[in-house]
Amino acid sequence: MANKSDKPFHPALAVTNVKNFISITLEMEKSHYPSWAELFKIHCRAYEVIDHIIPPEPAVETSKTASEKEKEVAESDPKLWSRLDAIVLQWIYGTISTDLLHTILEPNSTAQQAWERLENIFQDNKNSRAVYLENQFANVNMNDFPNISAYCQEVKMLADQLAI
Repeated sequence: MANKSDKPFHPALAVTNVKNFISITLEMEKSHYPSWAELFKIHCRAYEVIDHIIPPEPAVETSKTASEKEKEVAESDPKLWSRLDAIVLQWIYGTISTDLLHTILEPNSTAQQAWERLENIFQDNKNSRAVYLENQFANVNMNDFPNISAYCQEVKMLADQLAI
């Protein structure tokens, strides 16, 4: 259905609270980056704005992909593309800790630039991070948790981070 200006309504414009979809707040200390990033990418794919954080790969299909639709939006309506980019940037800023926000916040930044800055923070120091995580993993003690579920959750989180 078209709006008053006969342009299709973009689904990302309907999101009023990104926290309803991405309940994890990304923090440096807890490092839920893999889970947060996956939830964020799913959300962006669902709302047809994935190209704002991950550049599209050359298409091999003949039918239009979401990436091709986004490219058309960028070319045909640069104001909408800019608005959508600002929305995705707000989603990023709204789902990270204040410390991370201050670390990645730059004037006139795009969503892709903010996404890449976060990725670099959590992915760049893989070797030292792996040593730290292995130490954390080796020192997980079931007595430090109120129940087996909390213990298993911590072990899984550390294992997921080590797998990256």
